[in-house]
Amino acid sequence: MFHREAGTFKTTYAKDMALFPLPIANWASIFFLFVVVGAVPAAVLTGLMHEYYLTIFTQIFIAIVGALGLNILVGWTGQISIGHAAFMSVGAYTVGNLVTKVPHSIFGGPMPFWLTIPAGGLMAAMIGIIVGIPSLRIKGTYLAIATLASQLIIEWIINHTPAISGGAGASIQVPRPTLLGQELKTPMEIYYFTLFFAVLAIIATMNLVRSRIGRAFVAIRDQDIAAEIIGINIFRYKLLSFAISSFYAGVCGVLFAYYSSIANYEAFQINISIDYLAMIIIGGLGSVLGTVLGVIFVQLLPVAIRETVTFYGGFVSAHPEMLQLDSFLRTLLVWGVPLVILLAIRRFVSLNFWIRLLLLVVMIVPAAMTVLGIVTYLVGNQFANTSALSAMAASLKLIVFGMLIIFFLVVEPEGLARLWRNIRNYFRVWPFSY
Repeated sequence: MFHREAGTFKTTYAKDMALFPLPIANWASIFFLFVVVGAVPAAVLTGLMHEYYLTIFTQIFIAIVGALGLNILVGWTGQISIGHAAFMSVGAYTVGNLVTKVPHSIFGGPMPFWLTIPAGGLMAAMIGIIVGIPSLRIKGTYLAIATLASQLIIEWIINHTPAISGGAGASIQVPRPTLLGQELKTPMEIYYFTLFFAVLAIIATMNLVRSRIGRAFVAIRDQDIAAEIIGINIFRYKLLSFAISSFYAGVCGVLFAYYSSIANYEAFQINISIDYLAMIIIGGLGSVLGTVLGVIFVQLLPVAIRETVTFYGGFVSAHPEMLQLDSFLRTLLVWGVPLVILLAIRRFVSLNFWIRLLLLVVMIVPAAMTVLGIVTYLVGNQFANTSALSAMAASLKLIVFGMLIIFFLVVEPEGLARLWRNIRNYFRVWPFSY
C-alpha cells in the first residue's frame, strides 16, 4: 500500500536509470536530507539538543565513507579485509604531512582540503593495490591473514619512520580545513563539512555498484571462475576493488584527521578494523542502505550502552532495597504473574489480530518490570559501584558487539538491510496477506 510499483511507469531512459525508481523512495531521501541538513542543526541552535550530539553525527558521517569502501571490497567483490583501518591511517598521515610540510606561501596557508582529500585517497589506493596483489592467488581465511599482516606492517612503518609520523608520539597536528578563506572551527561547520562527503560517497557508491564495474565485482563475488570464463579480468577487477575501497578509507582517514585535528596511529588500530567489519555485517553486506544502518547502529550503540549503564547504576544506588530477596519476590508476584497470564491468553485463546496486538502492547510494561527485577537481584551489586561504570560500559560494548555479529551471521546474514526489506515487502501488500 505504501511501497508499490503499480501505477509507476518509466517512460524515459532517465526514469529507468534513476537512483530511486519509486516516488516514496524520493520522498524518503528528501525527508532524511531535511532531517540531517535542517532539523538536527535547528534542534541544536534552539537548545532542544545538546551540541555533543553534533559530534556523534559527525562521527557517523565519517564512518559512512569508510564503511562504504569496505563494503565495496567485502560485500560486492567478496574479498575479506581486516586491515581497513591501516588505509585510513595512510590518508590521515598524508593530509598531516601535506598541510605541515608543503610551504604555506604556495596556497596562502595550509594546503586546501580539495587537494588533500583526493591526495589522501589516492595514496591509500596505491597502498591498497599493493596489498591486493596476493588476492589473485589466495582467498578467504588466507586473504584475511594477509590483510591483517598489512595492518601490522603499515602501523609499524608509520611508527618507525619519523619522516611520516612526525617523530615522537607519531602524531601530527592537523589544522582545520578552510572554506572561502574561513577556517571551519565550530562543531556545526565540521558537521556540514563531513555531511557533504558522506552524501557524495553514498551517491558515488550507488552509481558504482550498478555500473559495468559493479556488475563485474558481483560476478567475481558470486563465482570468480565463471566470471573469468565470460571474459572478466579477475586480477584487474580485484585490484580495482582494493584500490576503490582503499580510496574510500583514505578519504575517511583525512576527514577524521580534520575532525580530530590530529593524525595519530592509535586512532587506526586493529580494533577499528573490527568495528568497520561489524558495521557492514550488522548492516548488511552488499547494500548501501545496510551500510548506513550498520554505521548508525554501531556508532550509537556505545552511547546507548553508556547512558543505560549510567542510568541503571544511579537507579540501583538510589533503590538499594531492590537488591533484597523480598523485593525480588514481590516483583515476581506483582509483575511476573500477570505477564505469565497474558502470555497464556495470547498463546492458547483464539483472538483476532487487533486483540493480539493490544495484548502484546499491554505486556511491555510487566515484561520490562520483571526483567528489571531479575537483573537487579542477580547483578545489581555490580552496578552499585558508580566509579566502575565507565569500565563496565566499555566491556559491555565488546560483549554486545560479539553477540550481535554472531546473531546476524547465524539468524540474518543479510543484516539490517534484509530486515528493512521484509518490512517494506509487508507494506507492499498491506492490509492484504498476499
